[in-house]
Amino acid sequence: MIDRERLVRAHNVVVTAWHPSSTLSVGNGDFAFNVDVTGLQTFPAEHELPPRPLLVTDEHGVRRLPVREFALDDFPVPLRTQSTWGWYATEPAAPYTLDEASTGYATRRGEVRYPDGLGPVPEAAAWLYANPRRLDLGRLGLDFPCGRVELGDLEATRVELDLWTGCVHARFEVLGRPVEVWTVAHPRLHLVATRVESPLLATGELRLRLSFPDQGDPLVKGERLTQETVYGRASAVRTVGDACYVVRVATDGVIGPELELATAAPALGATVAFGPMRTGDLPGFEEVRAAAAAHWRDFWTRGAAVSFEGSSDPRAPELERRVVLSRYLTAVHSAGVLPPQESGLVHNSWGGKFHLEMHWWHAAHFAVWGRPDLLERGLGWYESILGVGRESARRQGYAGVRWPKQAGPDGRESPSDIGAFIIWQQPHPIYFAELLRLNGDDPDVLERHKEIVFETAEFMADFAEWDGGTCHLGPPVVPAQETYYPGRARTADPTFELTYWRWALGVAQSWRERLGMQRRADWDAVIDGLARPAVREGRYAAVAVEPYTLPDDHPSMLMALGFLPRTPLIDLETMAATYDDVLARWDFCTTWGWDYPVLAMCATKLGRPASAVDALLMDTGKNMTLASGHVPQFPGGLSVYLPANGGLLASVAMMVKQDGFPRDGSWRVRHDGLGDFPSDTDSSSGG
Repeated sequence: MIDRERLVRAHNVVVTAWHPSSTLSVGNGDFAFNVDVTGLQTFPAEHELPPRPLLVTDEHGVRRLPVREFALDDFPVPLRTQSTWGWYATEPAAPYTLDEASTGYATRRGEVRYPDGLGPVPEAAAWLYANPRRLDLGRLGLDFPCGRVELGDLEATRVELDLWTGCVHARFEVLGRPVEVWTVAHPRLHLVATRVESPLLATGELRLRLSFPDQGDPLVKGERLTQETVYGRASAVRTVGDACYVVRVATDGVIGPELELATAAPALGATVAFGPMRTGDLPGFEEVRAAAAAHWRDFWTRGAAVSFEGSSDPRAPELERRVVLSRYLTAVHSAGVLPPQESGLVHNSWGGKFHLEMHWWHAAHFAVWGRPDLLERGLGWYESILGVGRESARRQGYAGVRWPKQAGPDGRESPSDIGAFIIWQQPHPIYFAELLRLNGDDPDVLERHKEIVFETAEFMADFAEWDGGTCHLGPPVVPAQETYYPGRARTADPTFELTYWRWALGVAQSWRERLGMQRRADWDAVIDGLARPAVREGRYAAVAVEPYTLPDDHPSMLMALGFLPRTPLIDLETMAATYDDVLARWDFCTTWGWDYPVLAMCATKLGRPASAVDALLMDTGKNMTLASGHVPQFPGGLSVYLPANGGLLASVAMMVKQDGFPRDGSWRVRHDGLGDFPSDTDSSSGG
């Protein structure tokens, strides 16, 4: 048996010198509070993102960041407080519609309008893309009323995130006196609690302050804050755009008119809750700390565990660290009732919206790591937008449900000349449902999720277009390798998407059979009629039209084996040659954090365990892992990137269960409680 507490606590995050990238998080999947070296949000300006570098355009018309090696100082991690419920929209100049931001594209069935942002009303595209946005709810930090204290004035700093209990403990010296801070988030409520101990409290040289920086959004006009304060209790109502929410404060000290919290004692406790309404009494710090400790102990003991202790490969401790920290970070930032944004509940990327093609990388791993309930939490949102998805499909002339690529809680697609044409998010709900079936013990899972599975398959089958006895995907289409977006009007049959279409439709058919229903003949026709992936010089091409394969961005061809189980569309010898070609000539500076798990899973399926480990731990900028466990991607926008963490967990689970580690004695792998991915069977005959 693995000593789970020892395994987890061995990788507690300890920071002894401030750095703008060393932000730590406490949270519960629906709420997160991000802190600096003081254990609170005391120095937010020092953690702000730098301006985003200008994009450049290459010879193919593709916009990208300048290629250079970024330094750690390029990746400050902001001190935000965010939640899944906290969204706002600004006032539009007119009641804009998606059609005003759409353009017609030629397809084999006639013209189909896509919200590419290039429609007749540019203002519509801009507003619909920017709204809604995720709220930054507020700041709770230390305050020094007797004089300005800067980060450089802190001495003997040490902050530790105890992963086993979900508590941050900071200690340092300032103004010649010691300060200790404990901070923790409630496991179910949207609140944070803290306890501060220092002689400076009793002398009035230290206090807490709750503040509300603006959203940094020039479209927001007239943010408003009203508050009422009673001894030891305070509440404030904040209005941002069309959002209105309540912030409540309870303390064992006193609360001043500017929401400063003070005491004449050497210790001060406080709880701050954020929510759309006032409900219930606020628990004290000790109650919150006890609830969080019980929650995290349950999380670590009820899920799976993997240990590499005893391995002789010098990379083993680092891989174990990344695994443990990724489990914590995805539980805090990716396990809520909404799909997460790329940067979780740390800071806004793309306005805080979520990208559904990334949802697999954020959350699929929960099912195979023994926590299918955390994956299923997010599926309720898909059910809530079924009507929106049906209308999106109907508007374009398709049956079933078309899932958006980039959306907020309402499920409305964001206009984009890339996102509106991406399709690999469509099969994800089928994959999620199948993971729940494989890794849960709930006999009702088929009934509970059949509507999502069947409505998804309905669209997929109708989206595929017949031409000369063969079914094609696109044009127009943008594959997972988004490099091809300038040619979206003629791009067709990307290798990964063809394979995903075939596999997911087969799974949907198997669900019909398990429910005592007949297979759909039209779905089987698409399964059997799909075009085979294009092969060029013995290797799979990314797409079936010129330029076939561009060696940058995501090597998406490899996702057709590894991310997916083996299907009849994929030949192992051809995929092996494709894998070798990617390693030989790909521009890895242009990849993203989940591409390394893609490589590792493909290598595992090809029977190359050494290559799988090498890929997962490849020494590149996009695969760098901070002390906190976060994986930065580019300055000014993505200092953290949760798909990389979730992808690591998915690939490690697959490698552990499917001989993805070398058996030469260099790796000692122990595991407990890992579940299963879909098996390598012919999905057209039932999954």
